[in-house]
Amino acid sequence: MNIQRKRVSSGSPFEKPIGFSRAIRAGNTVYVSGTAPVGDDGKTVGAGDAAAQTHRCLEIIAAALKEAGASLEQVVRTRMFVTDISNWEQIGKAHGEVFGDIRPAATMVEVTGLIDPDWLVEIEAEAVIGDDPRDWQNAWAPSENEGVDKA
Repeated sequence: MNIQRKRVSSGSPFEKPIGFSRAIRAGNTVYVSGTAPVGDDGKTVGAGDAAAQTHRCLEIIAAALKEAGASLEQVVRTRMFVTDISNWEQIGKAHGEVFGDIRPAATMVEVTGLIDPDWLVEIEAEAVIGDDPRDWQNAWAPSENEGVDKA
């Protein structure tokens, strides 16, 4: 079975040596890698502010979804990795502000640490694009930051 795959790159210098993409679209499903609260300058956004970091992670996820031909409205699952579970309310509230009535299946787990000690949260997301061909508009058009593979 051939499944067309579209890679979305963030341009991170770590993607190739580590072997990951910001997101992968396989068929009508988009998988967004663990996303940290990093600004365009590579520095942590919202140091010490779990809600601000959550919002930044979700902004980056929204951009990756858009590049893959999806949107936040099509997200069906998120996973939140937090370094201090006592921040759960701030992180959950920020997640709810973004997802509102979408309400994807969501998991929040405490981890002992993330790559940067200033990061309080890292988020993964999965989206499913509907069967309506109008949902697939421009979904397979290549962009400058990605590649298209056949798996």
